[in-house]
Amino acid sequence: MDEKNPRRPVAKHMILGPDGLAMVGEKVDAGQVFLNKETPLNTTSTGIGSDYGTNEHKPAPITYRTPDHAYIDKVMVSQTESEAMLIKVQTRQTRRPELGDKFSSRHGQKGVVGIIVNQEDMPFADSGVTPDIIMNPHGFPSRMTVGKMLELLSGKAGVLNGTLEYGTAFGGSNVDDMGDILIKNGFSYSGKDFVTSGITGESLPAYIFFGPIYYQKLKHMVQDKMHSRARGPRAILTRQPTEGRSREGGLRLGEMERDCLIAYGASQLLLERLMLSSDAHEVDICEVCGLMGYQGWCQTCKSTRGVTRMTMPYAAKLLVQELLSMNVLVRLKLEDEFPHPR
Repeated sequence: MDEKNPRRPVAKHMILGPDGLAMVGEKVDAGQVFLNKETPLNTTSTGIGSDYGTNEHKPAPITYRTPDHAYIDKVMVSQTESEAMLIKVQTRQTRRPELGDKFSSRHGQKGVVGIIVNQEDMPFADSGVTPDIIMNPHGFPSRMTVGKMLELLSGKAGVLNGTLEYGTAFGGSNVDDMGDILIKNGFSYSGKDFVTSGITGESLPAYIFFGPIYYQKLKHMVQDKMHSRARGPRAILTRQPTEGRSREGGLRLGEMERDCLIAYGASQLLLERLMLSSDAHEVDICEVCGLMGYQGWCQTCKSTRGVTRMTMPYAAKLLVQELLSMNVLVRLKLEDEFPHPR
């Protein structure tokens, strides 16, 4: 609540109801709280009414993060098996297709939007009809979605004839019958049309397989997957960048990418990606005994003689320490760096 006027809520709490839950139908923008909850500070207490422990809570509001606004669609309040309160909030967005969004026909012939062009730049048939979707025919030989071709042909015939046709993999309308219907209506029996380019105005050199087909939007959308990072959170144990888009994670250079860089001999790029951009860490190493020291002092040799600083991945330093904890002694043998040949 606003400190000056306690009855007036702050801007980020505007959509909350009296119970701290977002109200159904409200518009929610980035940064707004849709679930205002608190978590107990003391979770170790044996139960309510115990002598030790505190009953204090800290605020733990859940905010809406996506840049585009949404609407609260459903709010469910339930309980888990351990009788802890469970709240689920469902949001709703209206989106229009963009480059990279995924679509599929009813035969599993899926693909992403590669280009969006203006209506006037689309090719058009003799009837003046322009296609909504143009699909690359190279998807047919490998996936063998023959049902899609049958759907397109029988769908075109059914539209012209005013009948329902059947075009699944388990039987369906006879291709020859569909071809006859198309011929009766002045089309080619093969389902191909004479098409003119919308950009040049010239006719295309090939006849195009053209007809009505049913497409569905899949949930894989660019807006939910697009991710990049410069600097950000790191894991506590390894000090490497966190993993995953939801945790603002880094983009992983994996084993196979590493192999390619090794094959090209790009050693400086390997160094930068695998250490400098990841978990570079300065350690003191004793040249005499090969063990790690601290602030220029070797605890094993009880001297500062021969202790040098070097940079290595924090994960490598962690590995050495974990091996030491298992009674496996790891000595790091240092060599003089050779001068670069001129």
